[in-house]
Amino acid sequence: MFNFTIIIPVMKMTVIRLGIILFSAIFVLSAFPVFPQSSAFGTVKGNPIEIYFTGRDLESRGQIQEAENYYSQAVRICNDDIAQNNANRDTYTALTWTLLRQKKYSDVIIWGERGIRFYADEFRILETMGEAFFYLEDYDSSLRYMQRYANSLPMGDRVSIAYFFSGEIYRLQGKFFLADMAYSTAVRLQPDIALWWYRLGTVREQAREFVPAVDAYERALRLNSGYQAAAEGLARARRAGQ
Repeated sequence: MFNFTIIIPVMKMTVIRLGIILFSAIFVLSAFPVFPQSSAFGTVKGNPIEIYFTGRDLESRGQIQEAENYYSQAVRICNDDIAQNNANRDTYTALTWTLLRQKKYSDVIIWGERGIRFYADEFRILETMGEAFFYLEDYDSSLRYMQRYANSLPMGDRVSIAYFFSGEIYRLQGKFFLADMAYSTAVRLQPDIALWWYRLGTVREQAREFVPAVDAYERALRLNSGYQAAAEGLARARRAGQ
């Protein structure tokens, strides 16, 4: 027969020991909280491209502070990856995209140049640098980068934007014929942006091409019937063309 007088104390001691072990494990774990988006070294983790797009979507809906939180997180991730030599072409692309949304144009150039040194064929960075140079009013550099992007990736996702910015530069320089060509290419590639048609109308009007200007202004108004500047331009072009 079993001696229950011996077994019961042993069981009590086992339960006590298990309790001590469990308590110790909980205590140790509580001293090292787990962060879902952090590595063992405390660096922020995640896909910076996806985080950037989330921020941009929030910004498009007017949720500016929420968007900025995502942008800041994307920048931290990229900086961590660069510091740990884990950066790749997406790292520099996401970083330059995000810095552009934050209007940190000089930083875009700094990190863009570094990214291009590592990934000379990363055309997404080229286009982003072109935009940054535009906002820094370095139009020659902006145009050079936009042309490099368009020539290297004629069917790229942002080629229409590259042509639009080229049109903006030519318009500001008073080169209305070249601006017309650039804007015309932009609206052919992406015909659903009222601003672009309006800009095309303005340079045609400046070049005294009033009939084509009327057409461009009308296209802008079809996309945005409340576009007051386009309505005024249309009225001017019609009067001048009579």
